[in-house]
Amino acid sequence: MPPFPFTAIVGMDDLRLALILNAVSPQVGGVLVRGGKGTAKSTAVRALAAVLPPVDVVADCRFSCDPGSPAEDCPDGPHPASTARRDHPVQRRPTRLCELPVGATEDRLVGSLDLGRALTAGVVAFEPGLLAAAHRGVLYVDEVNLLHDHLVDLLLDAAALGVAHVERDAVSVRHAARFLLVGTMNPEEGELRPQLLDRFGLTVQVAAPREAAARAEVVRRRLAFDAAPDAFAAGYAEAQRALSARIAAARAALPAVRLPDRELVRIAAVCAAFEVDGLRADLVTARAAVAHAAWEGRTEVTEADVRIAAALALPHRRRRNPFDEPGLDPDQLDAALDAAREHTAEEPGGEHRADDPARDANPDAAAGGPAGPAGERDVSPPGPDGSDGPDGPDGSGGGASAGAAEHDTPVGDDASDRPTRDAPPATAAPAGANRGAAPSRVVAPAETFRARRLEVPGVGRGVPGRRSRAVTGAGAVVGADVPAGRPRDLHIVATMLAAAPHQAARGGVAPGWCCGRPT
Repeated sequence: MPPFPFTAIVGMDDLRLALILNAVSPQVGGVLVRGGKGTAKSTAVRALAAVLPPVDVVADCRFSCDPGSPAEDCPDGPHPASTARRDHPVQRRPTRLCELPVGATEDRLVGSLDLGRALTAGVVAFEPGLLAAAHRGVLYVDEVNLLHDHLVDLLLDAAALGVAHVERDAVSVRHAARFLLVGTMNPEEGELRPQLLDRFGLTVQVAAPREAAARAEVVRRRLAFDAAPDAFAAGYAEAQRALSARIAAARAALPAVRLPDRELVRIAAVCAAFEVDGLRADLVTARAAVAHAAWEGRTEVTEADVRIAAALALPHRRRRNPFDEPGLDPDQLDAALDAAREHTAEEPGGEHRADDPARDANPDAAAGGPAGPAGERDVSPPGPDGSDGPDGPDGSGGGASAGAAEHDTPVGDDASDRPTRDAPPATAAPAGANRGAAPSRVVAPAETFRARRLEVPGVGRGVPGRRSRAVTGAGAVVGADVPAGRPRDLHIVATMLAAAPHQAARGGVAPGWCCGRPT
């Protein structure tokens, strides 16, 4: 059965735009879809893959390498860059949509030892996981807030770096993993940690429409699709092709889109106004603004692109406490954009020239402040008598001693009793300051501190007071020898690695085909 057409979705404009912007530029960082039950979150995500342009891959590569620029460290490589070789034919296939279920394990996500080849041929080989299958495609995580934290960390790290590095079960593999990451969640079932929220590029809050006409149209289209999926999808085939062609055109035009310096300053001012942590919000907003300009067919980012990108990139980064509701007030965003115009209107008429040599040579002069030899502005506060600062208007340094002693001394500390190397005794605080405080004493260096070993008797199965060897449910990691006495549980991976080199010599199974590949 074909998926529900992406162009047949009613409403949900923000969600569709966020998915399209990531399809145009996967560097935006993915989408987190928040919404209640029954709001068609999964339907919209699964429908996206059908409108994504097809990709060209090396036919016999399990990691979907690009024939034009194959990865040098591909485990199935090396692949020749030329597409004329018969041994590496080019295959064009639709973009994949891989789903990561909530109950997935770590080896299913990143890959693990190929047990089939190890048993039959005694070869230590790598079995790719979902990260490899989703390369140059879409990786969808339903109920991402219920996924184990260590899986989310692995997933988001691979999405941010574009590379999956696997070190497990005697396998060391590094392969490309660039995909469009989409996660859906129901806030009623729990929230994500703020650190994980920040790793998603954009976020969208979806809700069921309240208008009766819109709700009736949703039900009408869904009933028509359930009754005749093929006929319903055929009715939107032309719109699907047009949308796919527009996404491909926006991808091709993306490198030519220019981000003016005035819009970059506007992005930084808006992110600073919302007090977001770190600089990932600035990067995501800039990339989303460039993707939106390419989607609209423009070659230069405008303020309208910045506003749309900020509305999608900032809501989930404003949380300060676990009980804060993510969201963005449109009026507050407009106020931040209005305030940002003061930073960009550095020339008459509000135009900011990015190629101004005087501003590039002395950026502080454009801000209205004097600059020193190193380009640093003098931001000294005025003195108590209305002078220009501690050094006075002529820089003579009059009255600087008392002000410096007052501001540089910590609260509760006596500057007259604290020894200094540079300042003579004449510059100490006047007598009578902090009267009655206990004089401080310089403590001589003591002997090297040595930590005491904490020993708890009766812990573990070894000698009392010492840690014993780790024993897990899969058995302890032992050598190839049979342990004396009562046999313990065998460690599967260690046993496989010890027995693998001897499989071919035993002659139990002749080399042949395994998992669709020659052994």
